[in-house]
Amino acid sequence: MTKHGVCALAFRTTTEAFRSGLTRIGRADRRGHLAQLESELDDYWAGRRLTFDVPLDLTVRSAWDRRVLEVVRSITCGRTMSYGEVARRAGSPGAARAVGGAVGRNPIGLLIPCHRVIAADGTLGGYGGSWLADAAELLALKRALLAGEGVAIPS
Repeated sequence: MTKHGVCALAFRTTTEAFRSGLTRIGRADRRGHLAQLESELDDYWAGRRLTFDVPLDLTVRSAWDRRVLEVVRSITCGRTMSYGEVARRAGSPGAARAVGGAVGRNPIGLLIPCHRVIAADGTLGGYGGSWLADAAELLALKRALLAGEGVAIPS
C-alpha cells in the first residue's frame, strides 16, 4: 500500500507476512485502503462483487505496463480478452507477446484481472506468479478463477 492505493497484492501468504510488507508511506490512507481492500475481497469471494473500486497505485510501473494493465482492468467479470486484443486496445497491435510480459509483471493480480487474458485460440495461455512454482498449478488457478466467474475454457 501507498498513500495513493494498492501497489501489490500477495496470495498464499499469512496475514502477518502481508501486513509486514506494507510500506510506511501514508499510514492513515493505507489503513483506509486496506480496510476497503479487505471488504471488497470478502465481497468478491462471496459473489457479491464483480469489480474492485479500491484505489490502485501503478506509478512505479512503466508506461507500457500501465497502458496494458488499464486495458486488462476494463475486462468485465465473466468475459475474456486475447493477448492480441489487449495489445490492440493498448495502442500496439501485434504486441501480444509484450502484453504477456506486462500481465506477467502485474503486481495486483485479481484487482487487475490478468486471469481474464487468454490465448487467441481460446485456450488459457499462461499465468504468472512467483508465489506458486509449478506452471500447471498456476494454470489450474487461472482456470478456477475463470470458472468462478462463469467462463469455461476448453482443455
